[in-house]
Amino acid sequence: MGTTNPMPIRGTWRQGYVLDYHTVSSEFVGHDEFGNPMFDTKRTAVGELLYQLKYRRNLEALDALVATTIEFVQNWQIAVAALVPVPPTRMRRFQPVLAIARRLADALGLPIRQDFVRKVRNTKELKDVFEYNERIRLLENAYRVRDQSLRSKAVLLFDDLYRSGATLNAVTRVLYEQAQCSDVYVLALTRTRTIS
Repeated sequence: MGTTNPMPIRGTWRQGYVLDYHTVSSEFVGHDEFGNPMFDTKRTAVGELLYQLKYRRNLEALDALVATTIEFVQNWQIAVAALVPVPPTRMRRFQPVLAIARRLADALGLPIRQDFVRKVRNTKELKDVFEYNERIRLLENAYRVRDQSLRSKAVLLFDDLYRSGATLNAVTRVLYEQAQCSDVYVLALTRTRTIS
């Protein structure tokens, strides 16, 4: 299991946490033969596991991430009726957020509602948008809930990376306003060091 450094994150949700920063440091070391910048990046334990899963498809990292996340959620002691993953930003054959969420929900004995929140409007990837208000504007009316089957129920909203909170806030709003959930708790695995 990876070591964690849980930090509270503030937003429109009732309570939220991130398990650790994604990186410890990232130092520019020059350019590759194609002119692309190269960095010597050191990651936290959780950040390295997430990197290995997302970009190397290392399934051993999946096991370790799930075990680490389960331990945190069990100690958090929240009562929720379902786990709702944030819809992936882009379509991939292997969706790390969904893979972790499925295993996490199974281990916690929770139903996973992976299609409960749907992205109904295409937006450009937020990693390329640095102004928070612009991120919020891009996400307006971008999400819808499938139905009201979680009405008056508490849910755990799950994502892999927290940057500014714009996406998590947008999804939380639709869970409160459209689904009429009683409470939304948020958990992200890692956060960036710079929040814009």
